[in-house]
Amino acid sequence: MSLLIRGGTVVDATHSYRADVLCVDGRIAQISADLAAPAGAQVVDAGGLLVMPGGIDPHTHMELPFMGTVASDDFYSGTAAGLAGGTTAIIDFVIPNPRQNLMEAFRAWRGWAEKAAADYAFHVAVTWWDESVHRDMGVLAQEHGVQSFKHFMAYKGAIMADDEILVNSFRRALELGALPTVHAENGELVFQLQRELLARGITGPEGHPLSRPPAVEGEAANRAIRIAEVIGVPLYIVHNSARQAVEAIARARGEGQRVFGEVLAGHLVIDDSVYRDPDFSRAAAHVMSPPFRAREHQEALWQALQAGHLHTTATDHCAFCAPQKAAGRDDFSKIPNGCAGIEDRMAVLWHYGVNSGRLTPHEFVAATSTNAARIFNLYPRKGAVEVGADADLVLWDPAGTRTISAATHHQNVDFNIFEGRNVRGIARRTIAAGRLVWDDGVLNAERGAGRYLPRPLNPAYFEANTRRHAVR
Repeated sequence: MSLLIRGGTVVDATHSYRADVLCVDGRIAQISADLAAPAGAQVVDAGGLLVMPGGIDPHTHMELPFMGTVASDDFYSGTAAGLAGGTTAIIDFVIPNPRQNLMEAFRAWRGWAEKAAADYAFHVAVTWWDESVHRDMGVLAQEHGVQSFKHFMAYKGAIMADDEILVNSFRRALELGALPTVHAENGELVFQLQRELLARGITGPEGHPLSRPPAVEGEAANRAIRIAEVIGVPLYIVHNSARQAVEAIARARGEGQRVFGEVLAGHLVIDDSVYRDPDFSRAAAHVMSPPFRAREHQEALWQALQAGHLHTTATDHCAFCAPQKAAGRDDFSKIPNGCAGIEDRMAVLWHYGVNSGRLTPHEFVAATSTNAARIFNLYPRKGAVEVGADADLVLWDPAGTRTISAATHHQNVDFNIFEGRNVRGIARRTIAAGRLVWDDGVLNAERGAGRYLPRPLNPAYFEANTRRHAVR
């Protein structure tokens, strides 16, 4: 099967040029000007469009069992929605229950993901510790291509990893050449603040950000960074939302430590006023952790993205509908944490980043695709427009516009956190594994077409990190 993209401008993380792109059997076979179409090839007109690597969302939670319910987007509906927005691969999270065998949880997630319409990989969370966890981390890394392990520093009494777990798991990750990642919030402080607020009669969604102030995030980010420093392992911090967290990352990077930071599209453009909406459903729909912050933090996030202290953009896509959110109507701590966004991430980042001059198109590609591929060792299979790479491409229309709305999105959720925003810069067409799966408003996602992506251990920065620590 062959597909020829004709007349577009190729834009990757470093340069741009006019060229046709020939895709054969799911891979990029040729890039050159004025390519002849092979017999029987599908020809896709890219005139006036940018041909970019398909987006990679390194932080999603499809059909996640969480807080007494299950996220409403499954692996098919969620990845299909991603394709409509230009995202062609995700890295989801396997989250074992306390005391659950890691391999058992991994097999469950692999089964759920068989319906995915786009390629996928997994981070595996370490939620407890004993010798079986140590063993299973090795099996996952060496036999199943799991190159990253997640640690929740929040959600006390459920999946929170204390310092002992962090130390043990970080050391094991270093041995394996795998990357530890953390959700940085001080779970003990969150727990205590929740109790205090509820005792004072603050039960609505406005209590959510009050129980998770910026300092809670900053403290946890710094603690995880310093543990990683002592152990000598690189570190990736997910969904940074607060100035204090990015300052901790910038400080560590300034000292030569390899720390990578992620930011969500929502945290860049939405502020904490949403939690004071008098309509419970609208306020609760924005409950996620960490919460949306005051505007000063948004500016700090943009600056960190521009400065290179934040490297990837994600969504933390974890969709819950209004009846699910209503479980916390009388207690904000019981509102299922999570928002959608996989369909809108790239358009939001282009509109507010590239159109404003905060980002160049090349920086946009890096932040939405290439950096994630490099950090999580998928590059150049993913995140690149080059011969031999997977034919995962988005044909981007920088002049195209749309209004974001739950009424028209493909995500299986009844609310959109970007509702009513008019964006300029959209995915006009999306190609996944050489197939045209989004064609100017028509979604041709195929259930089960997505492939599992095993990832090699010891990415290049691991070797550099090892050498740096060896000469100390």
